[in-house]
Amino acid sequence: MANASDEFRVASSGIDHEGRLPRKYTAEGQGTQKDISPPLEWYNVPNGTKTLALVVEDIDAPDPSSPLVPWTLWVVINIPPTLKGLPEGFSGKEEDKGDDYANIKEGNNDFKVPGWRGPKMPSPGHRFEFKLYALDVEIDLGNKVTKEKLLDAIDGHVLGEALLTALY
Repeated sequence: MANASDEFRVASSGIDHEGRLPRKYTAEGQGTQKDISPPLEWYNVPNGTKTLALVVEDIDAPDPSSPLVPWTLWVVINIPPTLKGLPEGFSGKEEDKGDDYANIKEGNNDFKVPGWRGPKMPSPGHRFEFKLYALDVEIDLGNKVTKEKLLDAIDGHVLGEALLTALY
């Protein structure tokens, strides 16, 4: 069995030691210190990975018509496996991020806008799942990238999944 230091994992230096997501990453922050995408780092990307994809969801989002439906906050595809992470505030920066980031594409969240959209919480204690997929193929989802299209496209191509859960 692989030990923990060898496993494909994702982490965030932006999440505090209690596992909480600070306000600046949500819609509840103040001024420019709100809706900032959190920094992410990953380790031990599986051999043979061609590209990484990220889906972030609020898995405790209440839906009036059903018990719990995850609410998509961020979808990112075409992340080169050579990158070690995404810096804080990466989302929505249209200026040149350098060649390493050139092909990365942000999909639409459940607010129907591209990029990271921090939640506005009706109640505290929601869990956010950051799920990073290591894929053995490059994927092209056209102009409108959504979580649903991504999950359909990667079926059978996932070499590994890394999961980080944070609380707000």
